Amino acid sequence: MMNKAIRHSLLGGLLALGLGGMSLPVAAGGGSEISEAPYNEIQLNPISMREAETLVGQPGVYFFDVNTLEIWADGFIPGAVFFNVQNWRELLPKNKDAVMVFYCANRLCTASNMAARETMKLGYTGVRHMADGIFGWRMSGRTTEKP
Repeated sequence: MMNKAIRHSLLGGLLALGLGGMSLPVAAGGGSEISEAPYNEIQLNPISMREAETLVGQPGVYFFDVNTLEIWADGFIPGAVFFNVQNWRELLPKNKDAVMVFYCANRLCTASNMAARETMKLGYTGVRHMADGIFGWRMSGRTTEKP
């Protein structure tokens, strides 16, 4: 087993070399042993904050906040529904073509990616993903609500 410093140095060196044109699986860490990152067949449909802002309050458009309860309590996109619950399927609209915007904290958060993909697996076609999340929304000075 390699120690972390050697492992990070080795990975950095491989990345700097461009891997010599070789195709290797993507690796993910997270504080534990590095393992192959999962590949998702379902591609997300991104939405910018600017476009999402034009959809706030529109009929038939749903915003789903997939953050922790603590982040949710600090403010969310107006009209958004807290989605980080066990019975999340019950929150989905009956219309499978409805526009739904999923977001979490920021681009490093993957909870909204997973929620959006799981919703798409259920046959929903209007699923959008806002990668900048609530932190990007707040930092840009856009309006938020609190519970």
